[in-house]
Amino acid sequence: MRHSDVKAGPLLSQAIAVQRWDAIDVARGLAILAMIVYHFSWDLSFLQLVETNILEVPAWRWFARGIAGSFLMLSGLGLVLAHAKGFHGGAFLKRLLKVGGAALAVTVATYFAFPDSYIFFGILHCIAVSGVLALPFLRLHPIATLAAAILCLVAPQILTSPALDAPWLDWLGLGAADPVTNDYVPIFPWFGLVLIGVAAGRILLARQATMSLAGWRSKSRLSRLLIWAGRKSLPIYLTHQIILLAILYGVLQIVGPNRMAEAQPFMTQCEATCLQNAQPQTCRTLCSCTVETLRQTDLWQKVLSNTTTPEDQTRISRAAQQCLRQSPPS
Repeated sequence: MRHSDVKAGPLLSQAIAVQRWDAIDVARGLAILAMIVYHFSWDLSFLQLVETNILEVPAWRWFARGIAGSFLMLSGLGLVLAHAKGFHGGAFLKRLLKVGGAALAVTVATYFAFPDSYIFFGILHCIAVSGVLALPFLRLHPIATLAAAILCLVAPQILTSPALDAPWLDWLGLGAADPVTNDYVPIFPWFGLVLIGVAAGRILLARQATMSLAGWRSKSRLSRLLIWAGRKSLPIYLTHQIILLAILYGVLQIVGPNRMAEAQPFMTQCEATCLQNAQPQTCRTLCSCTVETLRQTDLWQKVLSNTTTPEDQTRISRAAQQCLRQSPPS
């Protein structure tokens, strides 16, 4: 990219900044759709309606990171477009209060719903803080912005320290251990993706080809639906989990939890103990037999609620011994 291209940017940006880009709204709508898919799967796992724990599946974890990254890059791009004709303090403050207020609402709601893993710095918190931090980059050369983005992305690899594990510093993301929370999007490395969006926005506004992208208009029903979702991304984000959990909780009352998912905590503990003296396949068979035996007694509900007494533990051991006699180790 030539330096003259960036200088020409203001003339072109003034012509297109007043337009709402359908293409960006479609991209944001796709991110919202992907987020709903992920949270639907997470809810199925959380409510034990399926056997798979998606938090333990690398592909699902990368899917979640990709969704968060797309929102952050789009927020950086949107910041550039919103202020292409000059910084608008009132509009920026209004958006900051809206996103920041939504982030606070998420923290309060999740504190009561999940007190041990509430969201104190999730995607909305990161977008709000990053919006402020990105302001100086709106007028920097894209190369300088990209250099800063790279520094942010690699910071957790080179600056991590136990000295930064204090709870009040968790928002930085540079501690040696990750905090327990249902959504954690700290400044490092995630602010780097916002800066990539800022640099991309500056480059787009400096090129004549941007006119065709800015002028593209939706014609299909699917793209119009995505545009609607993209423009309503914040209220959809705030309400979709309430709706999904309410629906799936109702389903849970009808069909009950998945039998294997329900038994997984006991199976994990049982196999860990068994593996000290037997082979994995033997332990799997033994623990599965023990689960089926306990399901036929009053002990199973006590196991699920973790309210077993020493006498109950003795009965569980006897059930395991009976299964071992039925299928002795090879």
